Amino acid sequence: MERSRNDLWVGLFVMLALAALVFLALQSANLLTLSWQPTYRITARFDNIGGLKPKAAVKSAGVVVGRVASVGFDDGIYRASVELDMDARFSFPKDSSLKILTSGLLGEQYIGIEPGASDENLAAGDLLNDTQSAVVLENLIGQFLYNSAAASGEDKK
Repeated sequence: MERSRNDLWVGLFVMLALAALVFLALQSANLLTLSWQPTYRITARFDNIGGLKPKAAVKSAGVVVGRVASVGFDDGIYRASVELDMDARFSFPKDSSLKILTSGLLGEQYIGIEPGASDENLAAGDLLNDTQSAVVLENLIGQFLYNSAAASGEDKK
């Protein structure tokens, strides 16, 4: 009887530890975000979003102020449409600008928000067009190689 009771406690502890590990793995991979704060949704349009994914962070001054709700394509204007769930505790001017940034050299992408100077604040349903697209590493490397080849061609003349 005593042994089966100990087995029950050990099994319960192991199950709890596995649940904690799964929770931490999902949390660190940005696949699970638990927030009970009220949010408001805004939309931003970008020419190129690179590898931006839903649930990516929206940061201002290094502080997470929202999350990417969804990523889509507007075939009427041929631009990416990104919906953002902004934390209601934070308000930003209507003329704020957004840019897609990368944490580290090859890290995950997130959206940085630069506050503007408008007296009016963003509200649910607002659309931001003042955006800066993601820097695509392949394009930078191609541009560097092209410029290097053009410079070496001029040196030979």
